[in-house]
Parts: sequence; C-alpha cells; structure tokens
Amino acid sequence: MQQQQLSYGSYLQVDDLLALQRPLSSPQHHDEMLFIIIHQVYELWFKQLLHEIAAVMQALDRDELLPVAKHFRRIHTIQRLLEQQIDVLETMTPQEFNAFRDNLNPASGFQSLQFREIEFVCGVRRTDTLKYIQTNERQRARLEQSLREPSLYDKVKALLQRRGFAIEPREALVASYKAIYDAPESHYDLYLLLEDLIEFDERFLLWRGRHVRMVERMIGAKKGTGGSLGAAYLATTLEHRFFPELWEVRTLLGKGYA
Repeated sequence: MQQQQLSYGSYLQVDDLLALQRPLSSPQHHDEMLFIIIHQVYELWFKQLLHEIAAVMQALDRDELLPVAKHFRRIHTIQRLLEQQIDVLETMTPQEFNAFRDNLNPASGFQSLQFREIEFVCGVRRTDTLKYIQTNERQRARLEQSLREPSLYDKVKALLQRRGFAIEPREALVASYKAIYDAPESHYDLYLLLEDLIEFDERFLLWRGRHVRMVERMIGAKKGTGGSLGAAYLATTLEHRFFPELWEVRTLLGKGYA
C-alpha cells in the first residue's frame, strides 16, 4: 500500500485540530467558538512555555547563559501574546458571554493543569489548588513530579552558588543580587539573567492583572464557574511572585538607598 505523501495538513494534523472546537450551547451561540479557541490557544502556548522553561533549566545546569537568553527572548514574546489575546476576548460583551456561560459550569480556567505546572516549575507551589482540579493518573504524576524536582528558581540559586555567591539566608541572596547589580560589568551574564528573570515574572504579573480586569468586566463580582470566587480570587494571585528577592533588591539599588 502506497504511503500518503506528507502535506501541511497531515504534518500539523489540521483536520484533528479543527475538530476540537465543540460548543455546548443550544442553539449554538456565535461567541462560544471564540471562547473555546482562545483558551485552546492558551493551552498550546502554555505547552510551549513549559518546553522553553525546561530548556532554560537544562542550560542553567550546564552554566550556559547564552542559550538561556535566547530561550527567554522567545518566552517574553509568548508572554506578550498571552496578554494580547485578552484584547481578542474582550471583543465579546458581558451579555454575549453570559448567554452561554452556564454551559461551562463546573469547568473553569482555574483548573488549567499546564498553568498550574508552570507555577510549580517556577517555584510557586500552592498545593491547596490541586483539590479543585480533576486529574487522571498520568496528569497527577506529572504535577507531583513538578513539585518534587528543583524549580527554575532553585536552578538559578545553584548557579549563583557555583559562581561564589551566597544564597542562604534570604538576606544573603538579596545581598548577592545587589553585588551583581552594583558591578554589572564584572558579572554581565548574570546581570542579564537577572533582568530576564524579572521580566519573566513581571510579564506574568501583568497578564494576571489584565486577566483579573477582564473577568471583572465580564462577570463583575459573580463566582467563577469552577467554584472559585471569580475576580476576587484572581486578585489574590497578584501577590504570587516567582522571584521575590529579585523584587526586594530593587529598593537597595541606586543613590537613594541609605
């Protein structure tokens, strides 16, 4: 039997991909298709982010900071896309969203396994969130592995330690960051790494903040479909920072520090 020649559609499995949008509203509401596609695209970008973060962590283990910078360039670009997707979602009005919202219950973006994995891999390990997420055995094992293994921040600290910087206690870590920022010409690769890390953290905070405002714009103070407190819950996530000491050191930099 002659094997079918590879094509654009077969390589990307386009037929399967386009069959994955299955609105539940009846009669079908026009904007439910947009809602599904936006969130499916989010999950694809989350998959790529995890792929890039894994590459960053491997490069850190090898003390190879040039490829780390390259991976972060891609990560930051993807993060900008995540935020821009909200612009597309906000072309839908609250009335249009509420017309099919009840069909989503009890599903919720709060239950995104990949986003939870990104948090775990980066060191924000709020295991209390797992009780709201239904997982199969493979998914649970993957999340548990993310909890057991060193985080991205652990890899960064290990690199700093190999370079002769103190990382414990946290005051010593902050002091190490200050030493790098005070003499960037002597530690330029580490200086650029720290700036990539803070941008990574900041862009997630910006996306979280934009997400909060979007949810508030759509449903006000209503509870989320997955049982969370909706916008009120999302607002609490703005406190979660991947690299808190990198934010803390900002206060100590420059001539204004006494």
